[in-house]
Amino acid sequence: MANDVMTCTGQLSSLNELPSGGRISAQNDAQAVTAWLEEYVDSPQTWKAYRREAERLLLWLASQGLTLTSINRETLRRFEAFLADPQPSEQWIGPSKPRAHPSWRPFRGALSPSSRRQSLVILQGMFTWLVEAGWVNHNPFRLMRDKSRRLNNQRPRIERYLESDLWAWLWQWLNRPLKADEGSRARFEQARRRFIFGFAYLLAPRISEMADAHMGDFQRSEGRWWWHVVGKGSKMARVPLPDDMLDCLCQWRQVLGLPEHPDQFEVEAPVLRTLDGLRGLGHNQLYRLIRATFQQAAQTLEDNGGAPEHIAALRLATPHWLRHTSITHQAQSGISLRHLAESARHARLDTTSRYLHTEDHEWHREQQRHRLAASDTMPLKPL
Repeated sequence: MANDVMTCTGQLSSLNELPSGGRISAQNDAQAVTAWLEEYVDSPQTWKAYRREAERLLLWLASQGLTLTSINRETLRRFEAFLADPQPSEQWIGPSKPRAHPSWRPFRGALSPSSRRQSLVILQGMFTWLVEAGWVNHNPFRLMRDKSRRLNNQRPRIERYLESDLWAWLWQWLNRPLKADEGSRARFEQARRRFIFGFAYLLAPRISEMADAHMGDFQRSEGRWWWHVVGKGSKMARVPLPDDMLDCLCQWRQVLGLPEHPDQFEVEAPVLRTLDGLRGLGHNQLYRLIRATFQQAAQTLEDNGGAPEHIAALRLATPHWLRHTSITHQAQSGISLRHLAESARHARLDTTSRYLHTEDHEWHREQQRHRLAASDTMPLKPL
C-alpha cells in the first residue's frame, strides 16, 4: 500500500491525515496502516489478507469523508452493513484484476457472514495495534455488544472440506482416461491437475507453499522421503512423504521428462510448471487452476445426476478446502493429534483439534438410542 491507498477506479489517492502524536513515523492513515502491515511481512499470505481488509476500510472511510480517528459505534454499524452489500456495486464490485488496473475493485461480491466476521476480527487487531502506536486513542470495536461472539479469537470447527465419498469421486474423475483424439496439451494439463490435487491431499500444503515448492525440497534421509518446506511465519519444517505422494511425484517428473526421483540439488527447479514445462506456476495461476477444476468437476457431477449437496460443495470449494480436506481425512484415518499437528505445522494443538469430527460421529450414533417410548402401533393403556 506504501503511502497511498487504492481508489475504486484503481488510481492512487493519499489520505492526508496528519498525526496528533504517536510512536510511529506516519503522516496519514495509509502510512499508519502500512506500519502495522510491516509486522506481517514474513507471512506473505497473512500480509495480503490483512492489506485487503484494511484497504477496504480505508477506501470506505475516504468515500464517507472520514478517517480512522473519527470512527465511532455508528460508523462501524454502517461499515458492517456495507460489507454485506457494497453499494453502488459498479463502484465497489468487479472481477479479479491487477490492483493498478482501471477496472480493479476491492470486492468480488458481497461478503458472507463468516467473511464479515473475519474482516472485523482483522480490523479489531489493527486498531489494537494503532492504539498502542498512539495513532488513534481508542478501539471502537470494543463498543460492539456482541464482540464476544464475532470478534474473539475462538474460531469455529472446520466444515469447509470435501467428505470422503466426494473426494473419492473427485480423485476418480481426475484420473479418468482421456479420449484418443486429445492431444499432448490435454494430457499435460490432466497430469498437472492430478499431481496438484494429489500433492494438496497427501501433504496439506498451503497454496503459497505449493506454488513456491522446488524439486530439491523433496529429500531422502536414512531411506525415508521428506518434504522440506518454509511455512507460515517463515518457519522451516519437514513432513513425511506417504508412499502415494512419492508415486505422484515420480509420475509427474516422468511427464516433465525428468529422472524418477528428485535430487536435493534441484534447488531452482519449480515443482509446478506452466505449459512449457519449465517455468514455475504463480500463486494466482495455481489458485485459478484449482478453482476452475472444482467448477468443471461440479458441472460433470451435475450432468451425471450427482447429489445436490456434493455439487454445491464443489461449486463453493476454494483451494484452501484441499488443505482442510487433507487434515480432516488424516484425522479420520486415525493419525494421532500430535503427528497431525506436526504435519499441518500448527503452532497449537487446539488449532488441529478443530479438524476432529470422530467424536461427532460417536455422539450421533449414541444419540440414536434416545427414542420415542410409544410407537404408532402400540395400543393405549390406562395409567
